Amino acid sequence: MSNYNHWFIRARLKTRQLLLLVALAEEGNIHRAAQVLSMTQPAASKLLKDLEDVLGVPLFERLPRGMSPTWYGETMIRHARMALASLNQAHDELTALKTGHFGQVGIGAVTSPGLSLLPPAVALVKQEHPNLRISLDIETSPVLLDRLEQGKLDIVVGRLFAEHDKGNLAYEPLTGELVSAVTRPGHPLMGVSNLSLRDVHGAGWIVPPAGSVLRHRFDLMFQQEGLSPPINTIETSALLFMTRMLQQSDMVGVVASEVANYYASHGLLSVLPLDMPCHMDAFGLITRTDRLLSPGAKVMMKVLKQTCLTQYGIRLSA
Repeated sequence: MSNYNHWFIRARLKTRQLLLLVALAEEGNIHRAAQVLSMTQPAASKLLKDLEDVLGVPLFERLPRGMSPTWYGETMIRHARMALASLNQAHDELTALKTGHFGQVGIGAVTSPGLSLLPPAVALVKQEHPNLRISLDIETSPVLLDRLEQGKLDIVVGRLFAEHDKGNLAYEPLTGELVSAVTRPGHPLMGVSNLSLRDVHGAGWIVPPAGSVLRHRFDLMFQQEGLSPPINTIETSALLFMTRMLQQSDMVGVVASEVANYYASHGLLSVLPLDMPCHMDAFGLITRTDRLLSPGAKVMMKVLKQTCLTQYGIRLSA
Protein backbone atom coordinates (compact mmCIF):
# COMPACT_ATOMS: atom_id res chain seq x y z
CA MET A 1 0.00 0.00 0.00
CA SER A 2 1.39 3.42 -0.97
CA ASN A 3 2.36 5.78 1.82
CA TYR A 4 0.05 8.31 0.16
CA ASN A 5 -3.01 6.05 -0.04
CA HIS A 6 -4.25 6.86 3.47
CA TRP A 7 -7.90 6.44 4.43
CA PHE A 8 -8.29 10.15 5.10
CA ILE A 9 -7.21 10.98 1.54
CA ARG A 10 -9.77 8.54 0.13
CA ALA A 11 -12.35 9.97 2.53
CA ARG A 12 -11.43 13.55 1.57
CA LEU A 13 -11.20 14.39 5.26
CA LYS A 14 -11.45 18.14 5.81
CA THR A 15 -9.78 20.19 8.52
CA ARG A 16 -13.20 21.71 9.22
CA GLN A 17 -14.47 18.24 10.11
CA LEU A 18 -11.74 17.96 12.74
CA LEU A 19 -12.62 21.42 14.06
CA LEU A 20 -16.29 20.44 14.13
CA LEU A 21 -15.59 17.29 16.16
CA VAL A 22 -13.73 19.33 18.79
CA ALA A 23 -16.37 22.08 18.82
CA LEU A 24 -19.16 19.52 19.24
CA ALA A 25 -17.28 17.88 22.12
CA GLU A 26 -16.93 21.25 23.84
CA GLU A 27 -20.35 22.72 23.06
CA GLY A 28 -22.50 19.55 23.10
CA ASN A 29 -24.82 21.18 20.58
CA ILE A 30 -24.65 21.33 16.76
CA HIS A 31 -26.13 24.83 16.64
CA ARG A 32 -23.54 26.32 19.02
CA ALA A 33 -20.70 24.35 17.40
CA ALA A 34 -21.71 25.75 14.00
CA GLN A 35 -21.77 29.29 15.44
CA VAL A 36 -18.28 28.85 16.89
CA LEU A 37 -17.00 27.81 13.45
CA SER A 38 -18.94 30.56 11.63
CA MET A 39 -20.93 28.12 9.50
CA THR A 40 -24.62 27.32 9.14
CA GLN A 41 -26.15 24.47 11.09
CA PRO A 42 -27.11 22.53 7.91
CA ALA A 43 -23.49 22.80 6.68
CA ALA A 44 -22.21 21.52 10.03
CA SER A 45 -24.72 18.65 10.03
CA LYS A 46 -23.65 17.66 6.49
CA LEU A 47 -19.94 17.72 7.42
CA LEU A 48 -20.62 15.42 10.37
CA LYS A 49 -22.88 13.07 8.37
CA ASP A 50 -20.30 12.82 5.55
CA LEU A 51 -17.63 11.81 8.08
CA GLU A 52 -19.89 9.26 9.78
CA ASP A 53 -20.84 7.78 6.38
CA VAL A 54 -17.18 7.38 5.40
CA LEU A 55 -16.24 5.81 8.75
CA GLY A 56 -19.37 3.68 8.87
CA VAL A 57 -20.01 4.40 12.56
CA PRO A 58 -22.05 6.94 14.55
CA LEU A 59 -19.76 9.52 16.17
CA PHE A 60 -22.45 11.27 18.23
CA GLU A 61 -25.75 10.30 19.83
CA ARG A 62 -28.52 12.73 18.92
CA LEU A 63 -30.26 13.55 22.20
CA PRO A 64 -33.37 15.72 22.84
CA ARG A 65 -31.14 18.47 24.20
CA GLY A 66 -27.87 18.26 22.36
CA MET A 67 -25.36 15.64 21.27
CA SER A 68 -23.09 13.25 23.15
CA PRO A 69 -20.04 11.48 21.64
CA THR A 70 -20.17 7.70 21.23
CA TRP A 71 -17.08 5.56 21.94
CA TYR A 72 -16.23 5.98 18.24
CA GLY A 73 -16.68 9.72 18.62
CA GLU A 74 -14.47 9.90 21.72
CA THR A 75 -11.68 8.21 19.73
CA MET A 76 -12.00 10.54 16.75
CA ILE A 77 -12.21 13.63 19.01
CA ARG A 78 -8.98 12.65 20.78
CA HIS A 79 -7.14 12.22 17.47
CA ALA A 80 -8.70 15.40 16.05
CA ARG A 81 -7.32 17.36 19.02
CA MET A 82 -3.85 15.87 18.45
CA ALA A 83 -3.93 16.57 14.71
CA LEU A 84 -5.01 20.19 15.23
CA ALA A 85 -2.38 20.68 17.96
CA SER A 86 0.27 19.35 15.56
CA LEU A 87 -0.89 21.74 12.80
CA ASN A 88 -0.78 24.64 15.26
CA GLN A 89 2.72 23.62 16.28
CA ALA A 90 3.78 23.50 12.61
CA HIS A 91 2.53 27.06 12.14
CA ASP A 92 4.33 28.24 15.30
CA GLU A 93 7.59 26.62 14.14
CA LEU A 94 7.34 28.17 10.67
CA THR A 95 6.59 31.58 12.18
CA ALA A 96 9.57 31.22 14.51
CA LEU A 97 11.86 30.22 11.62
CA LYS A 98 10.70 33.19 9.54
CA THR A 99 11.56 35.56 12.40
CA GLY A 100 15.04 34.11 12.85
CA HIS A 101 14.25 31.64 15.63
CA PHE A 102 15.41 28.03 15.46
CA GLY A 103 12.05 26.65 16.56
CA GLN A 104 10.61 25.54 19.86
CA VAL A 105 10.51 22.64 22.29
CA GLY A 106 8.25 21.93 25.26
CA ILE A 107 9.75 19.83 28.03
CA GLY A 108 8.27 18.74 31.36
CA ALA A 109 9.91 17.18 34.40
CA VAL A 110 9.18 16.06 37.93
CA THR A 111 10.98 18.09 40.59
CA SER A 112 14.25 16.17 41.04
CA PRO A 113 15.41 16.07 37.38
CA GLY A 114 13.89 19.55 37.00
CA LEU A 115 16.56 20.69 39.44
CA SER A 116 19.51 18.48 38.52
CA LEU A 117 19.17 17.42 34.86
CA LEU A 118 17.32 20.20 33.07
CA PRO A 119 19.36 23.30 34.02
CA PRO A 120 22.71 21.98 32.64
CA ALA A 121 20.98 20.47 29.59
CA VAL A 122 19.07 23.66 28.78
CA ALA A 123 22.24 25.73 29.29
CA LEU A 124 24.09 23.54 26.75
CA VAL A 125 21.26 23.79 24.21
CA LYS A 126 21.11 27.57 24.61
CA GLN A 127 24.87 27.82 23.98
CA GLU A 128 24.46 26.08 20.63
CA HIS A 129 21.01 27.42 19.69
CA PRO A 130 20.30 30.67 21.53
CA ASN A 131 17.20 31.30 19.39
CA LEU A 132 15.53 27.99 20.24
CA ARG A 133 12.42 28.78 22.27
CA ILE A 134 12.22 26.46 25.28
CA SER A 135 9.14 26.13 27.48
CA LEU A 136 9.49 24.19 30.72
CA ASP A 137 6.90 22.65 33.08
CA ILE A 138 7.69 21.24 36.53
CA GLU A 139 4.72 19.11 37.56
CA THR A 140 3.63 15.65 38.68
CA SER A 141 3.95 12.79 36.18
CA PRO A 142 0.18 12.41 35.51
CA VAL A 143 -0.14 16.12 34.68
CA LEU A 144 2.93 16.00 32.42
CA LEU A 145 1.72 12.89 30.58
CA ASP A 146 -1.64 14.55 29.93
CA ARG A 147 0.18 17.51 28.38
CA LEU A 148 2.36 15.16 26.34
CA GLU A 149 -0.77 13.44 24.98
CA GLN A 150 -2.36 16.79 24.15
CA GLY A 151 0.73 17.83 22.17
CA LYS A 152 1.62 20.61 24.62
CA LEU A 153 4.93 18.93 25.51
CA ASP A 154 7.49 17.13 23.34
CA ILE A 155 9.55 15.41 26.06
CA VAL A 156 8.78 14.42 29.65
CA VAL A 157 11.25 13.42 32.35
CA GLY A 158 8.91 11.59 34.68
CA ARG A 159 7.43 8.29 35.82
CA LEU A 160 5.09 5.77 34.25
CA PHE A 161 2.59 4.05 36.54
CA ALA A 162 0.41 0.98 36.00
CA GLU A 163 -2.66 3.07 35.12
CA HIS A 164 -0.94 4.89 32.26
CA ASP A 165 -1.63 3.75 28.70
CA LYS A 166 1.84 2.92 27.37
CA GLY A 167 0.75 2.00 23.84
CA ASN A 168 2.04 5.21 22.26
CA LEU A 169 4.88 6.01 24.67
CA ALA A 170 8.62 5.39 24.52
CA TYR A 171 10.31 5.20 27.95
CA GLU A 172 14.04 5.16 28.76
CA PRO A 173 14.66 4.74 32.53
CA LEU A 174 17.19 6.99 34.24
CA THR A 175 17.44 6.68 38.02
CA GLY A 176 15.45 6.33 41.23
CA GLU A 177 14.78 9.18 43.63
CA LEU A 178 15.78 9.21 47.29
CA VAL A 179 13.75 11.20 49.81
CA SER A 180 14.93 13.36 52.74
CA ALA A 181 13.41 15.12 55.74
CA VAL A 182 14.31 18.82 55.99
CA THR A 183 13.99 21.50 58.67
CA ARG A 184 15.13 25.04 59.34
CA PRO A 185 18.81 25.37 60.30
CA GLY A 186 19.20 25.09 64.08
CA HIS A 187 16.07 22.97 64.52
CA PRO A 188 16.03 21.08 67.88
CA LEU A 189 15.86 17.70 66.09
CA MET A 190 19.25 18.38 64.46
CA GLY A 191 20.85 17.79 67.88
CA VAL A 192 19.19 14.41 68.54
CA SER A 193 21.61 11.47 68.21
CA ASN A 194 20.51 8.26 66.45
CA LEU A 195 17.38 10.00 65.18
CA SER A 196 14.50 7.58 64.46
CA LEU A 197 10.95 7.82 63.14
CA ARG A 198 9.66 7.66 66.73
CA ASP A 199 11.60 10.86 67.50
CA VAL A 200 9.88 12.76 64.66
CA HIS A 201 6.43 11.15 64.89
CA GLY A 202 4.94 13.99 66.94
CA ALA A 203 6.42 16.77 64.82
CA GLY A 204 4.40 18.96 62.49
CA TRP A 205 5.02 17.77 58.92
CA ILE A 206 4.71 19.40 55.51
CA VAL A 207 3.82 16.47 53.27
CA PRO A 208 2.84 15.74 49.65
CA PRO A 209 -0.90 15.85 48.85
CA ALA A 210 -3.10 12.86 49.72
CA GLY A 211 -3.36 10.45 46.80
CA SER A 212 0.22 10.98 45.61
CA VAL A 213 2.63 8.05 45.51
CA LEU A 214 5.10 9.74 47.86
CA ARG A 215 2.38 10.50 50.42
CA HIS A 216 1.26 6.86 50.37
CA ARG A 217 4.82 5.67 50.96
CA PHE A 218 5.41 8.30 53.66
CA ASP A 219 2.36 7.07 55.61
CA LEU A 220 3.35 3.44 55.02
CA MET A 221 6.86 4.14 56.37
CA PHE A 222 5.42 4.99 59.80
CA GLN A 223 2.92 2.12 59.74
CA GLN A 224 5.74 -0.36 59.11
CA GLU A 225 7.35 0.92 62.31
CA GLY A 226 4.11 0.29 64.22
CA LEU A 227 3.26 4.01 64.28
CA SER A 228 0.22 5.83 62.97
CA PRO A 229 0.99 8.41 60.26
CA PRO A 230 1.55 11.94 61.66
CA ILE A 231 -1.68 13.92 62.04
CA ASN A 232 -0.22 17.44 62.42
CA THR A 233 0.31 18.00 58.70
CA ILE A 234 0.14 20.58 55.93
CA GLU A 235 -0.37 19.10 52.46
CA THR A 236 1.35 20.86 49.56
CA SER A 237 3.70 20.27 46.66
CA ALA A 238 4.67 23.97 46.46
CA LEU A 239 8.38 24.17 47.28
CA LEU A 240 8.41 27.94 47.76
CA PHE A 241 5.70 27.73 50.40
CA MET A 242 7.38 24.76 52.06
CA THR A 243 10.79 26.41 52.37
CA ARG A 244 9.31 29.62 53.75
CA MET A 245 7.10 27.74 56.21
CA LEU A 246 10.00 25.60 57.43
CA GLN A 247 12.22 28.64 57.94
CA GLN A 248 9.72 30.25 60.30
CA SER A 249 8.53 27.17 62.22
CA ASP A 250 9.67 23.89 63.77
CA MET A 251 7.89 21.79 61.14
CA VAL A 252 9.59 19.05 59.12
CA GLY A 253 9.29 18.75 55.33
CA VAL A 254 9.49 15.80 52.93
CA VAL A 255 11.32 16.42 49.63
CA ALA A 256 13.48 14.62 47.08
CA SER A 257 17.05 14.32 48.36
CA GLU A 258 18.46 16.29 45.42
CA VAL A 259 16.14 19.15 46.30
CA ALA A 260 17.02 18.85 49.99
CA ASN A 261 20.76 18.94 49.27
CA TYR A 262 20.34 21.94 46.98
CA TYR A 263 18.58 24.00 49.67
CA ALA A 264 21.03 22.81 52.32
CA SER A 265 24.02 23.83 50.19
CA HIS A 266 22.63 27.37 50.15
CA GLY A 267 22.01 27.39 53.90
CA LEU A 268 18.23 27.69 53.52
CA LEU A 269 17.37 24.34 55.10
CA SER A 270 19.05 21.49 56.95
CA VAL A 271 18.75 17.78 56.11
CA LEU A 272 17.80 15.68 59.13
CA PRO A 273 20.11 12.67 59.73
CA LEU A 274 17.08 10.38 59.41
CA ASP A 275 16.70 7.29 57.25
CA MET A 276 13.66 7.81 54.98
CA PRO A 277 12.90 4.46 53.30
CA CYS A 278 10.02 5.88 51.24
CA HIS A 279 12.02 6.62 48.09
CA MET A 280 10.36 6.90 44.72
CA ASP A 281 10.45 4.68 41.64
CA ALA A 282 12.79 5.47 38.77
CA PHE A 283 11.94 8.32 36.40
CA GLY A 284 12.94 8.37 32.75
CA LEU A 285 12.73 10.09 29.38
CA ILE A 286 9.24 9.77 27.87
CA THR A 287 8.20 10.67 24.31
CA ARG A 288 5.36 9.78 21.96
CA THR A 289 5.97 7.01 19.41
CA ASP A 290 3.13 8.23 17.17
CA ARG A 291 4.66 11.68 16.66
CA LEU A 292 7.94 12.79 15.12
CA LEU A 293 10.09 15.09 17.25
CA SER A 294 10.48 18.61 15.89
CA PRO A 295 14.03 19.77 15.01
CA GLY A 296 14.19 21.70 18.29
CA ALA A 297 12.97 18.70 20.30
CA LYS A 298 15.58 16.47 18.61
CA VAL A 299 18.32 18.87 19.69
CA MET A 300 16.94 18.94 23.23
CA MET A 301 16.71 15.15 23.42
CA LYS A 302 20.29 14.70 22.19
CA VAL A 303 21.64 17.09 24.83
CA LEU A 304 19.46 15.54 27.58
CA LYS A 305 21.00 12.15 26.83
CA GLN A 306 24.50 13.63 26.91
CA THR A 307 23.75 15.29 30.25
CA CYS A 308 22.40 12.00 31.68
CA LEU A 309 25.91 10.56 31.31
CA THR A 310 27.54 13.34 33.35
CA GLN A 311 24.65 13.70 35.83
CA TYR A 312 23.70 10.06 36.50
CA GLY A 313 26.48 8.05 34.83
CA ILE A 314 23.90 6.58 32.45
CA ARG A 315 24.71 6.16 28.77
CA LEU A 316 21.61 6.21 26.56
CA SER A 317 21.34 5.39 22.88
CA ALA A 318 21.86 8.39 20.62
